[in-house]
Amino acid sequence: MTRPVPWIPSVLYGAVLLGGLYYAAIGPGPGVRSAGFAGLLCALTVLDAREWPVASGAVFPPGAVFALRAVLLGAVAALDPSGLSRVLFVLLPFLAFFVWGRTVSVVLGAGCVAALAGVFTVRVPHWEVRAEYISDLLMFALGVVLAIAMAAVAVREQQARARLEGTLAQVAELSAARERNRLARDIHDSLGHHLTAIGIQLEKAEAFASLDAAGSAQAVEHARWSANRALDEVRASVRTLGPEAESGPAGLGRALTDLVHHLDGGSGRITLEVSGTERRPLLVLYRAAQEGLTNACRHSGATQIRVDVAYEEQGAVLRVADNGGGFGTAEEGFGLAGLRERLRLAGGSVELRSSATGTVLTVRVPW
Repeated sequence: MTRPVPWIPSVLYGAVLLGGLYYAAIGPGPGVRSAGFAGLLCALTVLDAREWPVASGAVFPPGAVFALRAVLLGAVAALDPSGLSRVLFVLLPFLAFFVWGRTVSVVLGAGCVAALAGVFTVRVPHWEVRAEYISDLLMFALGVVLAIAMAAVAVREQQARARLEGTLAQVAELSAARERNRLARDIHDSLGHHLTAIGIQLEKAEAFASLDAAGSAQAVEHARWSANRALDEVRASVRTLGPEAESGPAGLGRALTDLVHHLDGGSGRITLEVSGTERRPLLVLYRAAQEGLTNACRHSGATQIRVDVAYEEQGAVLRVADNGGGFGTAEEGFGLAGLRERLRLAGGSVELRSSATGTVLTVRVPW
């Protein structure tokens, strides 16, 4: 685990160093012990700054680094006549928390308190009845408790930050996936539809080229219109690259009339009926009409296709019905799956009934 709050040991080393040097200046004066005391504290600072690699390129095991730190702290305490350096031993349970966890940290903290009591017992007769030593022991124990609590808080904060980063990464991934799906739906529903329309009109133009020059030219014109619309919609999708807007072409009735006119080519194969008052255009309804008409024209073999749009009190209803051969045992393709996803996001519903006598696609969208 990466250790949080790495500056705490260095702050304590600096405070103890200044206190020890001040004690030496006003007391016995600087000497070899003071120089050794300062040098060891500097060594501890360097040790906490990084874990030095060995010749193989690996780092020292955490246990070895921790043991070296404990030895250096003992040496600092031995060279410190002021006794201030004993506060540094609270770093042992504090740092152990990040390496081995709560249990080892608590056990080590209790051991440090017991060790200080043992040192008092050996070096100070009857220390247990002297208020200053009892106070020192209690303050040290309190420092150990605070150090362990601080380590626990730091670890929880680090874990929470890691979970938040993971959550944000998942959100970004889901957003990217949703945007990819939206673009895939747009490409299928707009470009796929228009390519189908172009194919139908070019087939008509080829079939009637020698029989009906005017009809053939009209079919080519409709194919050209579909190609231009496809290009416009692709450009719109590339420009948007954002959340899908629920408002569709201005005037859904007019847009559907235009769509049917150019797809049917004046053959009378497709009829459109609109009833009620349009409250606002709905892109999802327009896409549903595109999908239904594309499937009916391309796959069903229908000779009659009827499109009904009803603007009701609660929402709009679209029905695309044909007299073709139905889907049979074929599975739903990407277009219908994308349409269902669009309706789910819009709070609407899709109903598809298919038989050997025809197919009816019913779409409901709330206002």
